[in-house]
Parts: sequence; C-alpha cells; structure tokens
Amino acid sequence: MSYTVHEVAKLSGVTIKTLYHYHKIGLLMPESIAENSYRYYGEKELKRLQQILFYRELDFSLENIKIALDNEPNRLKCLNEQYSLLKAREQRLADILSTLEETIQCEQKGEPMNKDKMFTGLNKAEWKNALTEQNEHLQEKYGYQIDTSTIDSEVMNQKAAEAIEFTTFMINSLKSGVSVKDKSVLDAIKKHIQFMQRDMNIDAKGFAAQTRFLMTDDFHRNMMEDQQVGLSYYICFAAESYAAQ
Repeated sequence: MSYTVHEVAKLSGVTIKTLYHYHKIGLLMPESIAENSYRYYGEKELKRLQQILFYRELDFSLENIKIALDNEPNRLKCLNEQYSLLKAREQRLADILSTLEETIQCEQKGEPMNKDKMFTGLNKAEWKNALTEQNEHLQEKYGYQIDTSTIDSEVMNQKAAEAIEFTTFMINSLKSGVSVKDKSVLDAIKKHIQFMQRDMNIDAKGFAAQTRFLMTDDFHRNMMEDQQVGLSYYICFAAESYAAQ
C-alpha cells in the first residue's frame, strides 16, 4: 500500500514541509514519484520515518540520524537501543513530574517541602549506581575514584546523549570500513572534543591519551568491545590521527 505525502503527514504528525526537507537531504526518500511529481511512500518508508522520529526525541541531529540509519540495517537492534534510551528519559520525566506535583501541593498548602524530596528526578542516585562498578575498578587498580557527591545529573544526561551519538557514529564508521583518517571521522573526533571542552581542559593530544588508556585498560576496553568488536582500537587510532594533524 502506498501513501501520499499528505497522508504520511496526517499519520505521523510531521509537516509536509518537513517531509520535503527529509527528501531533499536524502534522509527519507519516497518509494516512488509519479509523473505529476506526487510523492508516494510505502511501508518501508513509514518504518524509517518512525525511527527518524524516535531519534529526534533523543535530540539526534538529522545528519547523525541519517548516518545511524544508513549504516545500521538491523531495524530491531536500532529499535531496542532507542527503546532503552527513551525508557530512561521516561523514568526521569516521571520522577520530575512527581516532584513538581508535590511541590505544587506544598505551595498551595503553604507548607515547606521535604528537602530530601525537593530534587528528586535529577537521577543522582541512578548515576551513582551506574558509576559504582567503574569506581570500584578505578579504586582497586589505580587508587582513584570519580567524585559522585557533586553529580549534576542534567549535565551527565547531556554528556551521555552526546557520547551515545558519538559512539554510534564511530561504530557505524568502523562497520562500514571507513578509514580512521577519513575527514568524516576526524570531524566527529573534533566535535566530540569540543563538547568535552565545555567543562574540562582537554585538547587533541589529551583526548588521544585518554582513548589509549581506555584501549589498554581491560575494564574500559571490554565495555567498548562489548558494543562493537574493534571499537576501542578504532577510536584510539582515529584520535591519534586527529592529534597528529
């Protein structure tokens, strides 16, 4: 069954203008274009549009959505990854809404709010739990721990989203056989470093050293290799190529 651009817009809630833009940049191509220039979309295109919208909810750029979808033909794997990310966001929003509702009730009654509950929803506890295993490894092997007492979960969530986007790009580049010296890969490294520089003093050489540590440390290398075989080496060599420019 085929659908016109107007029908797709009605089904998805995406504007016709947006669908035309997606076509223009090669993100979502119509199944066919009639002689009268009418665009028609099939089931395959609707499924791709659904995944595009999932990625948009996760704040992925259109450029990186295209890269992710074009290089990951396994729709089920994509959906599972998107589900995990959106589920985490759903839980965070649920916690924030619960805190907001309680705050409103306290304000209406003119009562002070329990300070232990005032910041619930910022996911501090979740981030501490997520970092527990890594902290235990760092403490045991290097006598160092990540300070979780001052975690800003909003910042951590932003970092996680950017890291996922960066890692997804690198995984897809690795699977597609793109050279670590390819401009697209080096540009991704540059963008990632610029993001990291918002709250830490790191340059190209510092990032290259960091990636080599992650590659040589068993715990961190295994974390990366579990995502994609060869990923830790690929990112390290790409970072060193960027630093050598």
